Amino acid sequence: MTNSNRRLFVLDTNILMHDPTSLFRFQEHDIYIPMTVLEELDNGKKGLSEVARNVRQVSRFIDTLMEQYDNGIEEGVPLILDSAPQQSKESSGRLFFQTEVLADSLPSNLPGDTPDNNILAVALALQEKYAERQITLVSKDINLRIKASVIGINAEDYFNDHAIEDADLLPVGFHELPKDFWELHSRDMESWQEQSKTLYRLKGPLVKEWKPGEFLTLEGDQPFQAIIRDNDGEQALIETIKDFSEEHHSVWGINALNTEQNLAINLLTDPEVDFVTLLGTAGTGKTLLTLAAGLAQTLDEKRYKEIIMTRVTIPVGEDIGFLPGTEEEKMAPWMGALMDNLEVLTQPTSGGNWGRNATDEFLMNKIKLRSLNFMRGRTFLNRYIIVDEAQNLTSKQMKTLITRAGPGTKVVCLGNIAQIDTPYLTETSSGLTYVVDRFQGWEHGGHVTLKTGERSRLAAFASENL
Repeated sequence: MTNSNRRLFVLDTNILMHDPTSLFRFQEHDIYIPMTVLEELDNGKKGLSEVARNVRQVSRFIDTLMEQYDNGIEEGVPLILDSAPQQSKESSGRLFFQTEVLADSLPSNLPGDTPDNNILAVALALQEKYAERQITLVSKDINLRIKASVIGINAEDYFNDHAIEDADLLPVGFHELPKDFWELHSRDMESWQEQSKTLYRLKGPLVKEWKPGEFLTLEGDQPFQAIIRDNDGEQALIETIKDFSEEHHSVWGINALNTEQNLAINLLTDPEVDFVTLLGTAGTGKTLLTLAAGLAQTLDEKRYKEIIMTRVTIPVGEDIGFLPGTEEEKMAPWMGALMDNLEVLTQPTSGGNWGRNATDEFLMNKIKLRSLNFMRGRTFLNRYIIVDEAQNLTSKQMKTLITRAGPGTKVVCLGNIAQIDTPYLTETSSGLTYVVDRFQGWEHGGHVTLKTGERSRLAAFASENL
């Protein structure tokens, strides 16, 4: 442990529990795991939760690393593993374990009888023992980082799980065109008709900023809205979209109330788009638009066999305990958004309560409520999958869910990254942020950020001022 150019990172348990591949994400720098962390990993390995699975994966990684290395463990285990994910190929550091009792130099007001204080004691002892090296404690626990800073230990959050540096960098899904757009891009332009759509192939200074799956909007006396189908950096193929604000273009009785809603409905009803993400605050219409488009394509167009709706079951307040019944009955309390929007979408003009109940029962035969806990290993064919409150999913959970999609299936992820309830997830590390960033530029995916609240004037005021 004599190379002073390499930093030495002391990992907290929650880093490994959150991301098992974090072992291989520190490039040329070394990693140190205190004995307390190994003890906490051992206590957390049991169960079927995502955390327990991550802990078992960390243990397998460490076990394989030690099997590949026959020399003394005090010299550090090279972080090179052929079977590890791609990020391990960039890792050239070493993994060190606490093999001796280090001098306890904690202040008297921080006795080393708690796991966090034990980790602080190890980091402080390493800082004194290897004064020539930069020792950094890495933890997702804000309070632990604060305590570390108070006693003079450099502490950092774990940033490698962040999809982007700032949530404000997320795309909104469309480009607002300048008024002189056609003057700058009409030269050498080609246009033709296909069914009811008009397509354009054009060149110009703005083309290099566009990505397939994004929209173009132009306001004014002659409004224009189109989706980018292809772009090679020099010329782009764009296609006009439907105006769902017109009454005769409604979807299951729902019309777009603003530009973003119109773009969202076009994505939700486009058979060429397999994956859609909708971001927006409360009341912007994410669930209503998604459900209306799903019902229209499932019942009217017969494009999908059924609608599957799921979400993470994280309570806002105190947990009410176990729920009785079948999987659907257990999920029902979490699906209040579904029932609220069904009430808007199903208002029979005749039949009274009987007609309304019959309609709801008919629709629920086509809408299935499923728990995320039982998604692993499944394959959904010709289904319309709605993932509500997707901001509470990790990137790994999101990958597990999206890869369940079989031929003919569409996945729609809804959420508001300002309302994250999952511990250790932030706006920049949420699974929803991750997929919005990774699916940019894929011609069969699309994203729209809904900005205008349409629920009520009360909800709009509360969203802005509370």
